[in-house]
Amino acid sequence: MSNDVTLPALGESVTEGTVTRWLKAVGDTVAADEPLLEVSTDKVDTEIPSPFAGTLLEILVPEDEDAEVGQVLARIGEEGEAPAAAPEPEQPAPAAESAPEPEPAPEPAPAGESAPEPQAAPAGGGRDVTLPALGESVTEGTVTRWLKGVGDTVEADEPLLEVSTDKVDTEIPAPFGGVLTEILVGEDEEAEVGAVLARIGEPGSAPAPAAAPETAQQDAPAKEEAPAPQAAAPAPAPAAPPAPPAPPAPPAPPAAAAPAAPAAPAAPAAAASSGSGYVTPIVRKLAAEKGVDLASVTGTGVGGRIRKEDVLQAAEAAPAPAAAPAAAAEAPAGASAMDVEVSELRGQTVKMTRIRKITAEKMMESLHGMAQLTSVVEVDCTRIWNLRSRSKAAFKDKHGVNLTFLPFFTRAVAVALQEHAFLNASVQDGSIVYHPAVNLSLAVDTEKGLMLPTLKDADSKTIVDHAKGIVDLATKAREGGLSSDEISGGTFSVTNTGSGGTLFDTPIVPSPQVGILATCAIVKKPVVVKGPDGEDVISVRPMAYLPLSYDHRIVDGADAARFLQTVKKIIEAGEFESELGL
Repeated sequence: MSNDVTLPALGESVTEGTVTRWLKAVGDTVAADEPLLEVSTDKVDTEIPSPFAGTLLEILVPEDEDAEVGQVLARIGEEGEAPAAAPEPEQPAPAAESAPEPEPAPEPAPAGESAPEPQAAPAGGGRDVTLPALGESVTEGTVTRWLKGVGDTVEADEPLLEVSTDKVDTEIPAPFGGVLTEILVGEDEEAEVGAVLARIGEPGSAPAPAAAPETAQQDAPAKEEAPAPQAAAPAPAPAAPPAPPAPPAPPAPPAAAAPAAPAAPAAPAAAASSGSGYVTPIVRKLAAEKGVDLASVTGTGVGGRIRKEDVLQAAEAAPAPAAAPAAAAEAPAGASAMDVEVSELRGQTVKMTRIRKITAEKMMESLHGMAQLTSVVEVDCTRIWNLRSRSKAAFKDKHGVNLTFLPFFTRAVAVALQEHAFLNASVQDGSIVYHPAVNLSLAVDTEKGLMLPTLKDADSKTIVDHAKGIVDLATKAREGGLSSDEISGGTFSVTNTGSGGTLFDTPIVPSPQVGILATCAIVKKPVVVKGPDGEDVISVRPMAYLPLSYDHRIVDGADAARFLQTVKKIIEAGEFESELGL
């Protein structure tokens, strides 16, 4: 019985794709989760893995043709089942029944050639661990660290490895329990979404890697594709093939550190000479950003590997030495405001990063896909200014995070959106979807580019929750650790352009949302206010502009004005003290 292979959902608002290449032909044997075809959309080019194993019986959408999400692309039958087109070239002779019989004969041969894969599964009932989808438009990731070694017992949902992508650094949990019998993608190697990373066997099963490299070397060292990654991992230490991947890992980093030398020549050299443990590219970059000498860091990871936590702890442990040189540098550097640091990018042509390309495409898509308009109000921040001034020290002591102005604005926005639901909405297929909860997308400036992590259920959170959530999301965005859930599902956006001193802004609405509010710089200036007897007096007040950009297709100017007035009323009332928990 055949099974249909349909075009899966490929991202928000993607309705169709073009088949660019079939990676398997009719009659080929296909394993579950094995790449089957390549598809291109207006947002992403990606491989589609096979949802089940068997024989590819029929291709319904050929290359260079379009298909809609949910459309049947091909059919896969039971293993050994003859493809529909196969009997035609093989049955010119009258022996109609003898033709199908030779077909099972070749099948054992391919099965023998790809022996490493079947051997791993029967050895302990092994099942494949594949790279899951890690966010919209993310098609591949780099394995930065294995948290388990071959032979280790793994529980379902227990962290198994760490993966880095252009959007997020995250841990991948084991989809099921058992024994890790084989690692197919080594550290610092890339894998596409759907690729098999490892295999987990039944509890008590013996690890397969010890036998797998020997079989690969004795039978077909260069003929088979599957053993190649296995042979590549133990290559630095061929003298010890039975050992798990942990022993070969330490020799590998010096080779991996070499390409990174131009970016931070001192750190890799120190790390290599110190022997303090394995250093991934992400950790090495973090150490350079924090000014941490890896030679002085003791790794707490497996095999003495230096982890992100070790670098962050080392950075926190030595704030004073870092501050002293900075203060010393400021004194002589204050000669003139014209003395600036010349950018190393001057005169260069640099290829756009993937996240920069995605951001560019999204911004252009938003501008061309909706009628955007911006309305602005000016807000008197006197009450939240005074509340923050008298509460920030106690707030930091009790809650462990700084009390900035941003949580006041995000809290006010979340409350206002409960009333003005037309801005907490999106347009889908000619309909307006009014979302049941407020999920705020917060613009965060990172070295990789602009990221929009999401503060979920912001309308049910207090000022304390907002303050902690903002710090947590911003830290993860800059240092790595955002999960795919934390960068999706936003219903309204807030961008804090005022943190850089910006007085006014006209932000672009990120589709499919219909609104974004900018919180601009709070500046003390003279304004006309009412005196004690109702007279007009001039007073110095901390004032800020709040520009709101919105999709004019479903939000009118009057609607936007009413929303801004609600936010203004909440901020100027400043009734947040009861939520501070002090």
